[in-house]
Amino acid sequence: MTLLAEHTAPRSRFARVGLLAVVFVCAACGLVYELALVSLGSYLIGNTATQASIVLAVMVFAMGIGSLAAKPLQRHAVTAFAAIELALALLGGLSVLALYAAFAYLSLYTQALVVVAFVLGLLIGAEIPLLMVLLQRIRKQEAGSAAADLFAADYIGALIGGLCFPFVLLPVFGQLRGAIVVGLVNAIAGCFLVFVMFRKSLTRSGFAVLSAVAIAVIAVLVAALLYADRFEVTARQALYRDPIVAAERTQYQDIVITERRIGSGGRDTRLYLNGDLQFSSSDEYRYHEALVHPAMADAVARSSDDGSTPASVLVLGGGDGLALREVLRYPGVRPTLVELDPAMIHLARTDPRLLGLNRNSMNDPRARVVTADAFTWLRQQHERYDVIIVDMPDADESATAKLYSTEFYSLVKAHSAPGGRIVVQSGSPYFAPKSYWCIGSTLRSAGLAITPYHVDVPSFGDWGFFLADQGAPPELHLRAPGPMRFLSESELSAAAVFPLDRQPLDMPPSTLMDPRILRYAQGEWATY
Repeated sequence: MTLLAEHTAPRSRFARVGLLAVVFVCAACGLVYELALVSLGSYLIGNTATQASIVLAVMVFAMGIGSLAAKPLQRHAVTAFAAIELALALLGGLSVLALYAAFAYLSLYTQALVVVAFVLGLLIGAEIPLLMVLLQRIRKQEAGSAAADLFAADYIGALIGGLCFPFVLLPVFGQLRGAIVVGLVNAIAGCFLVFVMFRKSLTRSGFAVLSAVAIAVIAVLVAALLYADRFEVTARQALYRDPIVAAERTQYQDIVITERRIGSGGRDTRLYLNGDLQFSSSDEYRYHEALVHPAMADAVARSSDDGSTPASVLVLGGGDGLALREVLRYPGVRPTLVELDPAMIHLARTDPRLLGLNRNSMNDPRARVVTADAFTWLRQQHERYDVIIVDMPDADESATAKLYSTEFYSLVKAHSAPGGRIVVQSGSPYFAPKSYWCIGSTLRSAGLAITPYHVDVPSFGDWGFFLADQGAPPELHLRAPGPMRFLSESELSAAAVFPLDRQPLDMPPSTLMDPRILRYAQGEWATY
């Protein structure tokens, strides 16, 4: 390829508009790659703040290096831009697939994330200097004006890419296929600029080589697009011991149900959210009996005394319907369940395995099921409840840490009727004692008196709860609506006793501005 050929450029107003359109598309694709990496990390690892910090810091740093590295390439701007865009389309399009494979098969996710983010940033950083050279070849103008035009197209493209990711790509294509689709768009945009607008800048041999590479990149991305669903099923199964019988990735979480045969014809059904076990059908009744019935005892007693007003119960979380199942055992209750993810509600209402476990509680006409964020919903409501059951996922992710804060528990308290009871699932006082006692301190900081207790749930280990009241620490007792499989008065009395090696810890409370619970949970559970 000769230097003369490299400096041949189209001379038309439409060429300039076309180049800025390519800048727009490339910027949108670049931002989608960044968001895809952050989103994937939040699903697989949790702690969105850390994942975002790693991705953005590494990519911005690499973009600076890429801009400097592009200096010697400016004399061959067309060829260099073509190579960079094809490499970016291939790596960006396959980035989510590669990182998922690293997580599922190699346990090297963080290391792979840093490498992928760095290389992507390097390639994205090299785009702008080369595009600036190509823009000036179309029509010479002052550097400031050229930079203004280029960055305007770049920033607007980033805006569109940022909006398309959560509202179009994720809902329509999902994470794996969405990244591949963006890679294809990226490759097509780069090929349009090079092979259509700057075709005369390439020699015959250069055109042939770049064409062959472009065809190969697009072919790989198309093949990956066709294989993505099968790959996801295979890689997801590698993360779980038991066969996966249902799976769905929603905008909020990754939902997986596994099932295996146990004993003589029995089955162990397990629900996982973002890889964390939520229940095992072999022992979930232990957890849910301990969660629900101590809180219901006094409310049922008051309702029986006046004989007219049924107990109002609010369940926050618990979208599988198992806590609601226990609530509905009491006659005359008026339960409301608030669950964030509509897909979880749909599964609990339709999946035969969950229906068998929750006894169709999510379809019970006595129950009101609300799809909403519990924090936001509480701020907008004014009704008070006799019993509030907080059955949220553990606070090991940024998204759930706010549900273990002083501010959240203050909202919960404000919705508790006089003499009402509040119960909070609080993790393991054995495996995560700092997290457990931090929840207790946080409840106290919201003005609640607490009674800690814990039970053995074999699939979880030693698991703890807090029963709370606005007055004095509530007593633990039962007013059972019928036979229990696990919980008894003697078992509940023993649950209030903590061994010498797991005595209460004086921990500071967790708040929205200082989510200590997140640091404790991630630090403690990482050792197991």
